[in-house]
Amino acid sequence: MASGLCLVLGGVRSGKSAFAESKVAALPQPTLYVATGVAVDEEMYTRIQRHQRSRPAEWATLEEPTRLAEKLGPALSASDGPGSVIIDSVDVWVANLLMERQTETKESIERSVMADADDLLGVAAASSQAFVIVSSEVGLSLVPPEPLGRRFQDLLGMVNQKIAAAATEVFLVAAGLPIQLKPASVE
Repeated sequence: MASGLCLVLGGVRSGKSAFAESKVAALPQPTLYVATGVAVDEEMYTRIQRHQRSRPAEWATLEEPTRLAEKLGPALSASDGPGSVIIDSVDVWVANLLMERQTETKESIERSVMADADDLLGVAAASSQAFVIVSSEVGLSLVPPEPLGRRFQDLLGMVNQKIAAAATEVFLVAAGLPIQLKPASVE
């Protein structure tokens, strides 16, 4: 069983990555930062550069846009493996998987993406590392006018629910302020 799985949700520019990084800083070191972004254009390149500058230089980085479970397994089991892992972000990962499989049927894509999510959660559950996973919350968004956008929104919502169900902690970040959703605070 993983020593902890924390899901950090939020909107675009909500402060979710900064909050997740602060959570990881308090976890066992060294840290492995798993980046899912791909610099497909200048704007995305700039975003990736901003994220790279924001994290501590001593954190190791694994850049992997699609094969998270496959690439994480060996990194976690290495003798010099990390004490904690941050994955930023699930929404970009799901978008990458969707783009890679966009010629498949809706049902086939859903099955394969959910299987990939199960594999990722299996790796986390089998490891001794603490995990902090970042994702965008799409449940508050407008319904996209294009079929591909709706497919992405549906897939990400399902993946987020699956990760949240397995997580020991879930936070929603809005305007830089974290709200703990799980476990519910006891008063």
